[in-house]
Amino acid sequence: LKQPRNGIARSRDEALVVAERVGYPVLMRPSYVLGGRAMEIVEDPGQLDTYITTAVQVSGDSPVLIDQYLRDAIEVDVDAIGDGTDVVVSGIMQHIEEAGVHSGDSACSLPPYSLDQSVIEEIERQTDALARALNVRGLMNVQFAVKDNVVYLIEVNPRASRTVPFVAKAIGQPIAKIASLVMAGRKLADLPTINRHVKHIAVKEAVFPFNRFPGVDPALSPEMKSTGEVMGIDLDFATAFLKAQIGASNKLPQTGTLFVSVKDSDKPHIVAAVRTLSGLGFKVIATGGTADFLTEQGIAIEKVNKVQQGRPHIVDRIKDGGVDLIFNTTEGWQSLQDSASIRGSALAGKVPYFTTASASIAAAQAIEALGQRPLEVRALQTYYQSPVRA
Repeated sequence: LKQPRNGIARSRDEALVVAERVGYPVLMRPSYVLGGRAMEIVEDPGQLDTYITTAVQVSGDSPVLIDQYLRDAIEVDVDAIGDGTDVVVSGIMQHIEEAGVHSGDSACSLPPYSLDQSVIEEIERQTDALARALNVRGLMNVQFAVKDNVVYLIEVNPRASRTVPFVAKAIGQPIAKIASLVMAGRKLADLPTINRHVKHIAVKEAVFPFNRFPGVDPALSPEMKSTGEVMGIDLDFATAFLKAQIGASNKLPQTGTLFVSVKDSDKPHIVAAVRTLSGLGFKVIATGGTADFLTEQGIAIEKVNKVQQGRPHIVDRIKDGGVDLIFNTTEGWQSLQDSASIRGSALAGKVPYFTTASASIAAAQAIEALGQRPLEVRALQTYYQSPVRA
């Protein structure tokens, strides 16, 4: 099984050596933490020095773990049950936000909405191998990253994960009950069969407490910030994602002004989403390089000032109610700091915002789907009983 390059450091100097060997950017975290506490993507030696100085205490008893950061990789969560003889994969969830956003903060789709079948089969193979090698009795959660169709193992935990209730609701199977019976000595062969191959799509979305903490930056990171989650379910991904946004009190507009400011590596990926919304009648505004790039793609753009370029700038526009939807992605510590006021003003004004390209694309698909047909409300059980729309 492949892993991202990694190492352990017990001092500042050792951390610098390991990071150089692994190659920047790296993902740094203290050992023995939950929720991604003090986990950070480090871009260069200067930021590493700041991290060691301010975020953690590094010693022989408190090492830091340093992993290669797989930029723009797709993260995948897998829940499985092993009994020592058989292994059953109960759920494969594709994260919508790219790897680097904590799994508890990322929206995810069950079944995967864009992974190749060959990748899914390889994930199943690796999960089965891990469960047998670890001699798991009961539930096991595995997190993978997929980059260029290559599967990398991030971590494996022989325990239940926060994803178990979502998986159980999504596929209509008593996952926790079956796992508990296995832990008590029963065999999977003697228990009800778990069938995860459903004909609908379920999307989990995280719920955040940002509106209760004025001044906090709502940008997603490796450190978990969410305090709850909701689920949207339908027969297609876009509508399920839309329902999940509604459940999370993130109301998507059907018209208005879209503001776009994305990092260079995201610019080619965001074009289709922006073109879709422009075609639906959205006015598109953007800053500097993003505006120039989108104009070159034949999209009508109004250029607005960054905060540093003088007033009136984009934050003024947001505060004045002139923005209805925001796509804003950043790369590097300085860029994150420079754009913090954009996200803060969006939060204060209750403007829907997306801080990863993949979530922005999903939002555009959801808005398009909302315009094509009305949403429907159905009992959860009807999705298990029939693939035919009511």
